[in-house]
Amino acid sequence: MKAPKTLIPGDLISIIAPAKSIDSSFIEYSKALIEKRGYRVLISNHCLGAHNYYSGTDEERLFDFQEALNNPEVKAILCARGGYGSVRIFENLDWDGFIQHPKWVLGFSDITVFHQLINSIGVQSIHSTMPLNFKENSKAAIDTLFSALNGSLFKVQIQPSKENISGSAKGNLIGGNLSIIYSLLASNYAYDYKNKILFIEDLCEQLYHLDRMMYALKHAGVFKEINGLIVGGMTEMKDTKVPFGIDSSEIILRHVKELDIPVCFDFPCGHIDDNRAMIIGAEAFLLVTDSNVELSYI
Repeated sequence: MKAPKTLIPGDLISIIAPAKSIDSSFIEYSKALIEKRGYRVLISNHCLGAHNYYSGTDEERLFDFQEALNNPEVKAILCARGGYGSVRIFENLDWDGFIQHPKWVLGFSDITVFHQLINSIGVQSIHSTMPLNFKENSKAAIDTLFSALNGSLFKVQIQPSKENISGSAKGNLIGGNLSIIYSLLASNYAYDYKNKILFIEDLCEQLYHLDRMMYALKHAGVFKEINGLIVGGMTEMKDTKVPFGIDSSEIILRHVKELDIPVCFDFPCGHIDDNRAMIIGAEAFLLVTDSNVELSYI
């Protein structure tokens, strides 16, 4: 996997909105924060636009993303927010120049669409918080985003969850929003899961639908191929009027507990304030014990 160049002070970061629209106050706050860290900021033409649900028409959002990809001054592309809309434009982007001169693409949630495509062409990207969330994010969420950009070594250490399965694993780190991963199964853009460490997170899904998605990954052979599983925030999961009967952790455990791989729950990534950066495509080491959980990069 090819890693884009690390950023240095003065480098240019472009903020784009490839999915849902966003209020200008979030962009203004983020611009100031990024500039305080020593970088320049370029706001894309339609970042603050609105077209029904989206920040712009498909053509406008596509234009902004392509402009950021093509601009040689832009060293990183930070997506403003998720929502929905990335899948409507990602196949129409021209990635030829990006392959020759890769740059970091950052975001999470709906942005998992782009992470999967970028991974399929052999380039690393960063699953991270976005301007929509900067105001509420933990210091660690913001710090790891910039550490990933500037090449600083960092690892994530947390206290273990009682549902964890102990063990250790090495492999390229892949993952993101489970609903997006599920939606691209069997497509040309699905992750290659062989010998990978997979992380998943999601928001506002029905528990029965979480079970359905886990069955889909099982039947696609994903769980037999991965070396380890990291479960981030399963945030605001919903139950039916007649209760499903088990919670999100139990649902996931029923699908993976017999696989003899390490499994970590409650990892700080996803739709939570403490949304730490994850370098997709980087070689990683996961250690899960009764007293500690650690994710580091090799």
